[in-house]
Amino acid sequence: MRKELSPYWMCQLAGWLAYCIVYTFFYFTLRTKADPLFFRMLFWEAFWGVVVTHIMRFFIRELGVLRLVLARQIFYLFITAVLFSFLYAFLSIFTENLIGFDADGNVHSPFVNKLLKAAYGTSLILLIWNLIYFTYHYIVKNRTEKLDKIRLESLVKELQLKTIKAHINPHFIFNALNSIRALVDENPARARTAITELSNLLRSSMQVEKMETTPLERELNIVKDYLALEYIRFEERLRVEYDIDEDTLDQPVPPMMLQTLVENAIKHGISKQVNGGLIKIISDFREDHHELIVQNTGRLEGVVSGEGFGLASTYNRLRLLFGAKASFEIKSINDSTVEAKLIFPVHTL
Repeated sequence: MRKELSPYWMCQLAGWLAYCIVYTFFYFTLRTKADPLFFRMLFWEAFWGVVVTHIMRFFIRELGVLRLVLARQIFYLFITAVLFSFLYAFLSIFTENLIGFDADGNVHSPFVNKLLKAAYGTSLILLIWNLIYFTYHYIVKNRTEKLDKIRLESLVKELQLKTIKAHINPHFIFNALNSIRALVDENPARARTAITELSNLLRSSMQVEKMETTPLERELNIVKDYLALEYIRFEERLRVEYDIDEDTLDQPVPPMMLQTLVENAIKHGISKQVNGGLIKIISDFREDHHELIVQNTGRLEGVVSGEGFGLASTYNRLRLLFGAKASFEIKSINDSTVEAKLIFPVHTL
């Protein structure tokens, strides 16, 4: 299998090819006389350019220059360009003498003068090479750091969501088992049926464990199973109403979030009322968002926003999944009714 050239070598070859093209252009447009050795020398200059810049790159990498602060990187950019321009100049002069090339008629000039003059001219070329090389890696480094930051934030978000979900299921199971336990002595047959219902409910919750969101219709089915189990404990004291806009059934909601709010309504509302009460679940579109509401008989005493794991998990999951596009509030709408309202962005298919 043929190995493709790396971006570095592609840029090296393209850059020095462009160098040859530019000097060829100047040779044909500005020359005063033809020189049969011009193209041979141009080839060697490009060759030594590739060699010298590659060695310079090796030292830059070995010295860890690209890991330094920006100011020191700029300093090394100039220093390496100057130092390696002397190496480039020496190799060019050596090649000129070897093939007998003397474009400027200074074959008898002192070696030091020729070296300084050649180094002065090539330092600009190496400085441009360094500038391109450092700029490329600076951009790549910034982009990599941003991608790493995004990946880290995504990983933290995923871990936070998994932690929340890991707490939700045991919390839910505990309450459901409490409902079944009350039936074991009083009505064993109903208890067995309730265990089957709980099994079905847990199977549904396990299927959505790896999902960030689930259709509202599926979430409602889980809530109905949960309320059926709670009805075992409360019987006639628990009344349930649904006001669901059918168009909202395919809207995505976090799994088990509605069930958490219903569970919270029973724990802090219905269970504290002698005569029980009503739980009403409302789902509708309001302006440009989706509203999901749980109303229950009771008072807000002792329950404030963000208190307890259930409400805290609701806030955290909304923040992680939707950011500022979603919100949650719990409040009293009159002396005997508490309302928990979730607002989601509308998802369009």
